[in-house]
Amino acid sequence: MTHDQILILSILGATVAMFLWGRWRHDMVAAGALLACVLAGLIVPADAFAGFGHPAVISVACVLILSRALQLSGAVDLLVRYTMPKNAGPTWSLAALVALGALLSSFMNNVGAMALLMPVAIQLAARLELPPGQILMPLAFGTILGGMTTLIGTPPNLIVSSFRANGDAGGFGMFDFTPVGLAVALAGIAFVALAWRLVPARKRQGSADFDTGAYQTEARVLEKGKADGMTLGEIEAELDEINAQVLGLVRNEMRLNAPQAWHRVRAGDILVIEADVDALGKVLSGLGLKLEESVKPEVETDAETKPAQQATPKPDQASAKEKPKDDNQAEPSSEIMLMELAVLPSSSITGRSATDMRLRLRYGLNLLALSREGARSKGRLRSMVIRAGDLLLMQGPPEALAEFAADSGCVPLAERQLLIPNKRKIITASAIMALAVGVAAFGWLPTAISFALGVLASMALRTVPLREAYQAIDWPVIVLLGALIPVAGAMETTGSADLIARFLLDNVAQGNAVIGIGLILVVTMCLSDLMNNAATAAVMCPIAIGTASALEVNADSFLMAVAIGASCSFLTPIGHQNNTLILGPGGFRFGDYWKLGLPLEVLVALVAIPMLLIVWPL
Repeated sequence: MTHDQILILSILGATVAMFLWGRWRHDMVAAGALLACVLAGLIVPADAFAGFGHPAVISVACVLILSRALQLSGAVDLLVRYTMPKNAGPTWSLAALVALGALLSSFMNNVGAMALLMPVAIQLAARLELPPGQILMPLAFGTILGGMTTLIGTPPNLIVSSFRANGDAGGFGMFDFTPVGLAVALAGIAFVALAWRLVPARKRQGSADFDTGAYQTEARVLEKGKADGMTLGEIEAELDEINAQVLGLVRNEMRLNAPQAWHRVRAGDILVIEADVDALGKVLSGLGLKLEESVKPEVETDAETKPAQQATPKPDQASAKEKPKDDNQAEPSSEIMLMELAVLPSSSITGRSATDMRLRLRYGLNLLALSREGARSKGRLRSMVIRAGDLLLMQGPPEALAEFAADSGCVPLAERQLLIPNKRKIITASAIMALAVGVAAFGWLPTAISFALGVLASMALRTVPLREAYQAIDWPVIVLLGALIPVAGAMETTGSADLIARFLLDNVAQGNAVIGIGLILVVTMCLSDLMNNAATAAVMCPIAIGTASALEVNADSFLMAVAIGASCSFLTPIGHQNNTLILGPGGFRFGDYWKLGLPLEVLVALVAIPMLLIVWPL
């Protein structure tokens, strides 16, 4: 083993370990790996950022913008309205929903497809009187499966195509992934539609609500209220009857995380309570409590611009202060409502707290409670750092809630009105997407150029607002791809990919090409369950090419195995953004995914390997 090989394998091992640890975001880890390779002399400084101009990176960004145009036009809502059965049973309804999710994710961002269909899934769960998780998990898996059917369906396919393009054969075409990907997707859709009962049913719900796990909230003890003067033991005895519990006590801004039952509560104390959304009202009324956010205005001080004693403006005043009023703008509604929002993985509020976001000042909203399955914070609610998959219980006017959801990248879980379809925009957005796909499919223009022209046309014809075009791009994914492409190239130039491939062949595959394909597929599957699928594809493609070269067989079948494996993140909530997104709304635990995901991955392998050998013979 050469010095360069030791260096690149060490960096690669550390990178994978950091991906698995999950302490830092994937784009940060990828950027660190790129810079480490530059400092180690494995990548020439002049080529360090060449990956950001790679056609695969440009294509991903453009597809995200075109997907956003389809969403904003109302085309997806119109499709949902006319394709979802109204009175079918669980199996047929679920099959239709999952198939629709797979179809949408074939030509648009699968996270966007999942976000659009989540409210539909919640409504379907309510109609069928099923736990929402038994609808959400099959839908998430279906949108992941759909991405493997076309070149633009998911970033790993574009990564795989870019590695093939580095050789003499050129990149894969738009529908080169379809024969194998469609066979796998159809088998997977049929399986999840029939086997949805394997999804853990945390709590059977009625038609009016759904189980989202327990919320953590804060309630102040009012003077002469029932709780004033009671001991914590007495309070907990009453809370036991409605499946709620006290997690902590705040007195004089000091929190006790495990207060004893003999502690006597007095007026002004704040109880940190865990309860589901339906029990919150019973807790407050039964004990004479009031939500802390309704009692104490959120203090948002700025030492340089605002005196500490200055009162926080009312919601309408705050909005008027920060945002100039439009004379034609309708007056905000006086109605105050509650809304549950799921935090998307790409949301701009991840890593921030309610205080950081200045919810009252900017939107006139209160964060009343937060639900995070499997985790319990020891901090104050307003200072809790929000993570992807969290559920937020927000209070405020409907217009402000809708604005916050759109600005922050959160998905409302309550029933929502379908967008009023704009016929002109639907036709225009759909035509632009179809032309971009067609031009790329027929090879008239390279994929990146075709979709870049589509984006330019969308912006010129206003099917996507200019600001929305930049907001639609998932920048962490772009950074991840741009950083890892040169790192993967360093694996090839140093011979490290061939070294790993020969080790796998000599010790596992024993020189058998069929076993080699299966090995590449399974290893890729395992990695994609634990780290970002685009990163998995970038790491595995050089190894797949090296394995095919060592066996002296067609590399296309091995690259396609990587594409299929990278799109099979079904065992954990961290393998794919869609799995993370349903963690809170489904009330899932980390270990719930494999119960449906493991047999699905076995099915994928059983279908994919024969299809790979037929469509892409060795």
